[in-house]
Amino acid sequence: MRLKLSSGVRNLLYLGAVLVLVLLWRLAAPAITPRVRRMLGQDFVRFWEEPYFHLGSVPVTPAFLIGAFVFLVLLVIAMRIARSLARRHVLIHVPLDEGQKFAIERGVGYVIFLAGLAIGLQSAGVNLSSLLVVGGALGIGIGFGLQTIAKNFVSGLILLVERPVKVGDRVEVGQLNGDITYIGARATYIRTNDNIMVIVPNAEFVENRVTNWTAHDRRVRFSVPLGVGYGSDPEHVRRVLLETAKRHPDVLETPEPDVIFKDFGDSSLDFELRVWTIRRVQTPQILRSELYYRIFSAFRSEGIEIPFPQRDLHLRSVSQPVPVVSSER
Repeated sequence: MRLKLSSGVRNLLYLGAVLVLVLLWRLAAPAITPRVRRMLGQDFVRFWEEPYFHLGSVPVTPAFLIGAFVFLVLLVIAMRIARSLARRHVLIHVPLDEGQKFAIERGVGYVIFLAGLAIGLQSAGVNLSSLLVVGGALGIGIGFGLQTIAKNFVSGLILLVERPVKVGDRVEVGQLNGDITYIGARATYIRTNDNIMVIVPNAEFVENRVTNWTAHDRRVRFSVPLGVGYGSDPEHVRRVLLETAKRHPDVLETPEPDVIFKDFGDSSLDFELRVWTIRRVQTPQILRSELYYRIFSAFRSEGIEIPFPQRDLHLRSVSQPVPVVSSER
């Protein structure tokens, strides 16, 4: 009988196994090191332990760099496990929407990573106060070369904390319209109606105007403009439009659809049918198309004219006769 384990439990077991191996290595290293030194030779040992520079009082050697790389890999694994456990075993029982759960999950990961990094540096003997000089130099580098990345990272934190947009929202940024599927540290992923994933820098959501169609409510109202002939009865047109809209399965009964008499146009009486929907938030053009099909059929059945642009040409009388040239000879 095979025991099936979830991915979170498997990751936890993998992390535990790696930690056990690291602990065993640390315990056995004093006895193994002299033998390994003799096998590798003095030149390799000298290269292995020669410091490139000092971080405070800690020499940065190849051994230190490899150990730091292994530690960072373990820290990233621990961060992902913590996020997975928070999502699958804690947040699933909390009455929050998906955007809030996603923000908390990302926050847990960042806290685990930063706390583990601080503990690792202290364990390695690095005085965190000595990193202020390095932080100042890094700040200068960010100011000159990494300002775009830093700006997008800070914007990502603002999106997670302030939550003007969240995962699952239908947004419009510039000419782009789609659903947010992921908010990362640098960019946000938006899936369009064509199933194309567009990666938008987080700064776009903080600095520019963004339309969030579903910020507080999934109900969205769409307008269907149209025109009828001047010989049509406006009340009759209004009644036909409302009946047609109410028969569509994706148009909500509450709020009810309504009709606006907009204007006396050049060639038509201009109306606007306004409907509410939830299921067609992602496909407004398809909803309008279906309504136009139904309206066209209903107008034809009810004898309501759909006009085309017309112009009346008036000729003023002239004092001199206009010669008429015949093409016949």
